[in-house]
Amino acid sequence: MDKIEITAELRDGNATRGALNDLRKKGKVPAVIYGGKKPPVSLAVPEKEISGIIKKNINAIIKINYADQQDNVIIKEAQKHVVDCNFIHIDFKRIALTEKIKVKVPVKLIGEAYGIKVQAGIIEHNLRELNVMCLPAKIPKELEINISELHIGSSLRVKDAPTGDYELVDDPEHIIVSVVAPKEEVVEAAPATVEPGAETQEPEVIAKGKKEEEGEEPAADAKSAAGKPAGGPATVGKEQPKAKEPHPKPEEKKK
Repeated sequence: MDKIEITAELRDGNATRGALNDLRKKGKVPAVIYGGKKPPVSLAVPEKEISGIIKKNINAIIKINYADQQDNVIIKEAQKHVVDCNFIHIDFKRIALTEKIKVKVPVKLIGEAYGIKVQAGIIEHNLRELNVMCLPAKIPKELEINISELHIGSSLRVKDAPTGDYELVDDPEHIIVSVVAPKEEVVEAAPATVEPGAETQEPEVIAKGKKEEEGEEPAADAKSAAGKPAGGPATVGKEQPKAKEPHPKPEEKKK
């Protein structure tokens, strides 16, 4: 494990944005140290030195000297400007060299997968960092994962990662990397083009039920005509009986 020593200067923890920008223009990065049994401390660290440390090993143990004090720290978070990518703020966490800590370690893929080289597959790198628990001096710089034997449909999980003087604390079944078959592109058929002036065929309309021929009356009307003549009740068949005349009432006898 790399051990690096830098010197920082105290700064005002309540500084304005303008004051912080002035620090950055002078090649200083605002920072804070927290953790342990000491209170947080606001510092300004040299931008050139901290950039070199992060580029070489972000999990390096750093001894920071400031005022009359010293702290062993690791970088917990490093913020960059979205445009020029310069560091704008650093969070340091105090550590005890005799106590285990949990840190994120970068995953580095090595080798060329069979599924890519021979089967024309695609690599899917799901986990780019793994959480490990170990003593500060045993923190690995990176975890190398050999993908040479990966075929299409195969994968490497956390439980397949190399072991050492550290404990992997992520879910053992989480997939780190896999090789998948390339997705086939669906080519849609181009719509038919119609030349200007060309006649288009009208769609044929098919009616439900029987087609009534021209001049033929519907069956329902025919039944109506057979059962009822226009203007009165049906008279086809037997002659309808005449209605009986009412009998005259007998004359009442004179008293």
